[in-house]
Amino acid sequence: MFELTGQTALVTGAGTGIGEVIAQRLAAAGARVAIADVDVISATAVAERIGAGAFALVLDVTNPAQVAAAVARVIATTGSLEILVNNAGIAGKAAPIWEQTDEDWHKVMNLNINAPFYLCRAVLPHMRNKAYGRIVNIASIAGKEGNPNMVAYSASKAAIIGLTKSIAKEVATEGICVNAVSPAVIRTKILDQLTPAQVDYMVQRIPMKRTGQPEEVAAVVHFLASRDCSFVTGQCYDVSGGRATY
Repeated sequence: MFELTGQTALVTGAGTGIGEVIAQRLAAAGARVAIADVDVISATAVAERIGAGAFALVLDVTNPAQVAAAVARVIATTGSLEILVNNAGIAGKAAPIWEQTDEDWHKVMNLNINAPFYLCRAVLPHMRNKAYGRIVNIASIAGKEGNPNMVAYSASKAAIIGLTKSIAKEVATEGICVNAVSPAVIRTKILDQLTPAQVDYMVQRIPMKRTGQPEEVAAVVHFLASRDCSFVTGQCYDVSGGRATY
């Protein structure tokens, strides 16, 4: 089930957290994984731990020229690129909108929504030529409900859901499925960017009354990245412990 042997996956922000666990899961299913991260040390360490042909890809995903070059390098190295997981992201500064600067806003938007746009644009010509591809964009429950003191993050994740649905319709007849995953609060280092009050706010709204685990997100991504995901596109799968209401 969900076999990925012979396929290549590019996972951004894979040097740590959810991205690392997604990369591990896809590699265990047989994919050769490009561990894309701005931190070369972390990316290299993850690639070495995974083995199975995984390799580090140093990449600033907010730089469209670097993105295009990185996608070309992956294809030249492995001969194909079937799977893209846009996972890289940041929470941004925890503060109400009147305390957010232009720089705070643009920093989050550049990484959380501009970068996935660059990557989708770069990989889709190859996927269309092959008449096959799977793109999974990591959104957030904040993109559906909006979290206070996280205006840029919430807005960027709402944009990811819209980006996903739009692209999915553009390539729906070409063998390419494009979906999003919206986690609630997941136990990773990104929580260090938030205040305890913010984390508690999110956890208390989860019916299961706990944070999620990266492995629980990776399991959903694995299905959406597989050939078994053949009649599912333009969807947003929630990994929220029951928090999502629509």
